[in-house]
Amino acid sequence: MLRLIKWLIILLLAALAALFFWGYAPDTEAAQMERKYGSAASRFAELEPGLRVHYRDEGKSDGRVLVLIHGSNASLHTWEPWVKALGKDYRVISLDLPGHGLTGRNPTGIYDNTSYVSVVDRLLTKLNVDNAVIGGNSMGGGVSWLYALEHPEKVEALLLVDASGQPHAKSGELPLGFKLMRMPVIKEAVRFIAPRSIFESSIKTSMSVQSKIDDKLVDRYWELNRYPGNREATMQRFSSPKNMKPGTKERLSSIKAPVFILWGAEDKLIPVTSAKWFAEALPQAKLIIYPNVGHIPMEEIPEKSANDVKTWLDSLAVKTPKV
Repeated sequence: MLRLIKWLIILLLAALAALFFWGYAPDTEAAQMERKYGSAASRFAELEPGLRVHYRDEGKSDGRVLVLIHGSNASLHTWEPWVKALGKDYRVISLDLPGHGLTGRNPTGIYDNTSYVSVVDRLLTKLNVDNAVIGGNSMGGGVSWLYALEHPEKVEALLLVDASGQPHAKSGELPLGFKLMRMPVIKEAVRFIAPRSIFESSIKTSMSVQSKIDDKLVDRYWELNRYPGNREATMQRFSSPKNMKPGTKERLSSIKAPVFILWGAEDKLIPVTSAKWFAEALPQAKLIIYPNVGHIPMEEIPEKSANDVKTWLDSLAVKTPKV
């Protein structure tokens, strides 16, 4: 019996060693990541001691203000195709939320939608923006509609792109990375183990337009998720799902701003039924569902989705931005 236990322990240690050999990935180096993934437009706003938020303020400086908020484990880079397409006509502000991209850790250790709404609002205050079109994808969509509820006077219009918020939304095939973060023991290993292959698999699950996936895109997600503080933030968010409170049709009905809902018909993270739920909760909303598109339309069909946004915004009464 003792011999059997001894061999089991040896096999377990060997398996752990093989796991670390296969997937060990330390944090990336902050300065190196800022050189690689920063741009001429990159700026950093210190909103409080220790919280330095990466953002970009691009496009037409005197144009209508469009604020774009990325999803979970993404970064402001997800909006680059829209910035390129819409920047000729709009002032486009994008940011990395705490625990994402080049922003990194929040000294408070809080990473929920309410705190993200506060970050967005404080950044816009710092930039002297009093009124804007607010838009977001996935988790960022949840932050966007919550911002519209908390600051209705500051929201000219609302863009929801495969947004989170429907209670008990049934997902299909979750990305592998998301599955691992929901496993009590395995998720602890994510502090040290982050093989690139898991990120590639997760992206391929999230995006239906596979032709848009290349090594550069996979590397971006993989490396920025290992930016100092981001993995700990991800664990914090996934260990406290109740912090991301879902919406209700009653709450959302108080949003009076114009709303545009864009959704991929093949979204495996947040099903297209959620698009219809949002449309029912927001009867003033315009809804477009894209066939053969997954969870990230702005990266999968950037030209088409950006053009639809421009057409919709151009149809709304123009308000002079306060800057």
